[in-house]
Amino acid sequence: MSSTRLADGEWHRLHPATPLLKGGIALIAILGVIIVNLRDVLINIVFSGNPGDEYDPFVWILEHDFAGLILLGIVAGLLLFVAGFYISWRMHTFRITDEQVEVRSGVLFRTNRRGRLDRIQGINIVRPFVARLIGAARLEISVAGQDANVQLAYLGSSAADELRREILLLASGTKSEAAEASTSSTLLDDLLAPELSPDAAPPESVVQMHLGRLIGSLLLSSFTVVLLAAVAGVIVVTATTREFFFLFGFVPAIIGMGSYYISKFTKSLRYSIAGTPDGIRVGFGLLSTSNETLPPGRIHAVQVSQPLFWRPAGWWEIKLNRASHSSTKGAAGQANTTILPVGNLADVRKVLELVLPGLMDPEAIELLERGLTSKGGNDGFTNSPRRARVLRWFSWRRNGFALVPGAALLRRGAIWRTLVVVPTARMQSVALYQGPLLRRLRLAGIRMHTVAGPVMPYLGAVDADTAVQAFGDIAQSAVSSASSDTSHRWRSS
Repeated sequence: MSSTRLADGEWHRLHPATPLLKGGIALIAILGVIIVNLRDVLINIVFSGNPGDEYDPFVWILEHDFAGLILLGIVAGLLLFVAGFYISWRMHTFRITDEQVEVRSGVLFRTNRRGRLDRIQGINIVRPFVARLIGAARLEISVAGQDANVQLAYLGSSAADELRREILLLASGTKSEAAEASTSSTLLDDLLAPELSPDAAPPESVVQMHLGRLIGSLLLSSFTVVLLAAVAGVIVVTATTREFFFLFGFVPAIIGMGSYYISKFTKSLRYSIAGTPDGIRVGFGLLSTSNETLPPGRIHAVQVSQPLFWRPAGWWEIKLNRASHSSTKGAAGQANTTILPVGNLADVRKVLELVLPGLMDPEAIELLERGLTSKGGNDGFTNSPRRARVLRWFSWRRNGFALVPGAALLRRGAIWRTLVVVPTARMQSVALYQGPLLRRLRLAGIRMHTVAGPVMPYLGAVDADTAVQAFGDIAQSAVSSASSDTSHRWRSS
């Protein structure tokens, strides 16, 4: 499959092992259970002459001479399963044209799914552990819209990488140029190679997660606080009532919590963010791996936040709004909208320069860093007036906004700090709101509308006259930025 171009407009089939990966493994597991039980019965017959427990279903089958019929039924069922998988694989085809990706599937009920290339928001390649063993990968094309993603499960590992390059090349506005030549890879390469090839991005653009920082972020997470509170509660209840069954009842919960930590830790290993010619590449995972490319112009809002327990260490988290969502979870088990699970201020600076190219110049980065670490006051932001203390007891000094060319910065929170960056070219609308209390205090709120996501670009308790001025400035910036923005066709001249 990887020897020819996959984006040639012709229909292609998926990896031959697709039926096995999508449903055959469960069938093998069922057969394994049957074989194990039959083995025990045969061992009992050989060594004791007695098949075993009379209530065992296999013993009952042997004693009533139904073994031949059951064996025939199993063979017939296997043949039907194999035939069904084969027909399903034959009927599942895809093609990539200059305008769209199209997938046809189904035997009795046919499905035709299409995604326009100019609406692609990202391409994710996922390599589950079993699929990696046979050199296969799942490619998911995220398209703007509700439940609009297109999946190709599964392709050959090198074919998936090649197809991603071809789709991104077409989506970038280049139609006549051939895709980059794919490099052949072996099974050992697929198992041991990092998620990002050293040749795919300049070393200075790569952001990697520090192992100690990852462990520390897990220990200082809100989940850990809840866990410690639960443990303390169980200990107090046990000491008070002298009933130790509370401790034994807590054992399954401890096992579940331990598996939660292990899962988050292993998924976050080998985490990296890097800039490539076709956008940013986010990769992570130890056994099952994932790497996703987000093309330029697909980020609608970015949020940098700092939980209270991370403040002494100076750690931050970055989330973003996108027009689509991958079905694959991100690192540490979060939604794939969390692009940096934990990082220091230097990591934040690098990531913002990658996800918002052209907007985060040195002056904007300096302003943003002051917005993150400053206690408020005269720091480049227009903050809430003193009379806003009625509504913002602790954060009125930090509650404010700033405008840079092509983006608006909204800052709020003193205990849980948050700063939101909205590229005005991606903004859908801006609104002012003022309730009775805000009107009484001569205050107003600003809300910027983007695609749905975890980032909420709003700011309350701003001086009313200042908010009106900001409303006009943001609207004007949105019009001028949108008219000059060409990031969605990043390779076109």
